[in-house]
Amino acid sequence: MEIKKATISRGEAETSLLLEIVDSPLKIVLTDDNPNNVKTVFNILLKELKNGIFEFVLEDDVQDLYYHLCTEYIVQLNLEMKAVYQELLDFSLVKAIENIEIEENETKENICEDAKDIES
Repeated sequence: MEIKKATISRGEAETSLLLEIVDSPLKIVLTDDNPNNVKTVFNILLKELKNGIFEFVLEDDVQDLYYHLCTEYIVQLNLEMKAVYQELLDFSLVKAIENIEIEENETKENICEDAKDIES
Protein backbone atom coordinates (compact mmCIF):
# COMPACT_ATOMS: atom_id res chain seq x y z
CA MET A 1 0.00 0.00 0.00
CA GLU A 2 1.30 3.41 -0.92
CA ILE A 3 1.88 5.84 1.95
CA LYS A 4 1.26 9.53 1.35
CA LYS A 5 2.27 12.40 3.59
CA ALA A 6 -0.09 14.68 5.47
CA THR A 7 1.13 17.85 7.17
CA ILE A 8 -0.35 20.73 9.12
CA SER A 9 0.14 24.29 7.89
CA ARG A 10 -0.24 26.70 10.81
CA GLY A 11 -0.66 30.38 10.03
CA GLU A 12 -2.04 33.49 11.66
CA ALA A 13 -5.06 33.66 9.36
CA GLU A 14 -5.77 29.92 9.02
CA THR A 15 -4.58 26.45 9.87
CA SER A 16 -4.90 23.69 7.27
CA LEU A 17 -4.38 19.98 6.85
CA LEU A 18 -2.40 19.34 3.66
CA LEU A 19 -2.78 15.95 1.99
CA GLU A 20 -0.03 15.33 -0.54
CA ILE A 21 -1.10 13.55 -3.70
CA VAL A 22 0.30 13.52 -7.23
CA ASP A 23 0.43 17.16 -8.38
CA SER A 24 -0.20 19.51 -5.50
CA PRO A 25 -1.35 19.07 -1.91
CA LEU A 26 -5.04 19.05 -1.14
CA LYS A 27 -5.94 21.63 1.48
CA ILE A 28 -8.58 21.25 4.19
CA VAL A 29 -8.89 24.48 6.16
CA LEU A 30 -9.35 23.56 9.82
CA THR A 31 -10.22 27.07 11.00
CA ASP A 32 -13.09 27.55 8.56
CA ASP A 33 -16.51 25.89 8.54
CA ASN A 34 -16.76 25.01 4.84
CA PRO A 35 -18.19 21.53 4.16
CA ASN A 36 -17.89 22.09 0.40
CA ASN A 37 -14.10 22.26 0.77
CA VAL A 38 -14.08 18.85 2.49
CA LYS A 39 -16.41 17.39 -0.17
CA THR A 40 -14.18 18.65 -2.96
CA VAL A 41 -11.08 17.12 -1.36
CA PHE A 42 -12.86 13.81 -0.78
CA ASN A 43 -14.05 13.70 -4.41
CA ILE A 44 -10.47 14.19 -5.60
CA LEU A 45 -9.32 11.40 -3.27
CA LEU A 46 -12.01 9.10 -4.68
CA LYS A 47 -10.68 9.70 -8.18
CA GLU A 48 -7.16 8.90 -6.97
CA LEU A 49 -8.38 5.64 -5.40
CA LYS A 50 -9.21 4.36 -8.87
CA ASN A 51 -5.44 4.21 -9.45
CA GLY A 52 -4.81 2.09 -6.34
CA ILE A 53 -5.09 2.03 -2.57
CA PHE A 54 -3.10 4.46 -0.44
CA GLU A 55 -3.21 5.91 3.03
CA PHE A 56 -2.03 9.07 4.73
CA VAL A 57 0.44 9.40 7.58
CA LEU A 58 0.67 12.64 9.54
CA GLU A 59 4.15 14.14 9.74
CA ASP A 60 4.11 16.87 12.36
CA ASP A 61 6.18 17.56 15.47
CA VAL A 62 3.96 20.02 17.33
CA GLN A 63 1.61 18.14 19.66
CA ASP A 64 -1.17 20.71 19.92
CA LEU A 65 -4.94 20.56 19.42
CA TYR A 66 -4.54 20.62 15.62
CA TYR A 67 -2.17 17.65 15.77
CA HIS A 68 -4.68 15.56 17.73
CA LEU A 69 -7.58 16.68 15.52
CA CYS A 70 -5.68 15.81 12.34
CA THR A 71 -4.51 12.47 13.72
CA GLU A 72 -8.10 11.41 14.37
CA TYR A 73 -9.26 12.83 11.04
CA ILE A 74 -6.60 10.84 9.16
CA VAL A 75 -7.53 7.62 10.99
CA GLN A 76 -11.16 8.11 9.92
CA LEU A 77 -10.17 9.09 6.38
CA ASN A 78 -7.93 6.04 5.95
CA LEU A 79 -10.70 3.72 7.17
CA GLU A 80 -13.20 5.30 4.81
CA MET A 81 -10.81 5.11 1.85
CA LYS A 82 -10.16 1.40 2.51
CA ALA A 83 -13.90 0.71 2.54
CA VAL A 84 -14.47 2.75 -0.62
CA TYR A 85 -11.54 1.06 -2.37
CA GLN A 86 -13.01 -2.35 -1.56
CA GLU A 87 -16.32 -1.23 -3.09
CA LEU A 88 -14.49 0.03 -6.19
CA LEU A 89 -12.91 -3.43 -6.50
CA ASP A 90 -16.27 -5.14 -5.99
CA PHE A 91 -17.80 -3.12 -8.84
CA SER A 92 -14.70 -3.31 -11.08
CA LEU A 93 -14.23 0.45 -11.02
CA VAL A 94 -10.48 0.38 -10.36
CA LYS A 95 -8.38 1.29 -13.41
CA ALA A 96 -5.62 -1.24 -12.83
CA ILE A 97 -6.91 -3.95 -10.53
CA GLU A 98 -4.09 -4.98 -8.26
CA ASN A 99 -3.94 -8.33 -6.52
CA ILE A 100 -3.37 -6.69 -3.17
CA GLU A 101 -5.54 -7.35 -0.18
CA ILE A 102 -6.18 -4.37 2.06
CA GLU A 103 -4.63 -6.36 4.90
CA GLU A 104 -4.34 -10.13 5.29
CA ASN A 105 -7.02 -10.56 7.95
CA GLU A 106 -9.10 -7.53 7.08
CA THR A 107 -12.30 -7.83 5.09
CA LYS A 108 -14.87 -5.29 4.04
CA GLU A 109 -17.00 -6.23 7.06
CA ASN A 110 -14.09 -5.70 9.47
CA ILE A 111 -13.46 -2.24 8.05
CA CYS A 112 -17.10 -1.29 8.53
CA GLU A 113 -17.06 -2.65 12.09
CA ASP A 114 -13.89 -0.66 12.85
CA ALA A 115 -15.53 2.50 11.54
CA LYS A 116 -18.63 1.89 13.69
CA ASP A 117 -16.46 1.28 16.79
CA ILE A 118 -14.61 4.54 16.28
CA GLU A 119 -17.86 6.47 15.78
CA SER A 120 -19.22 5.13 19.10
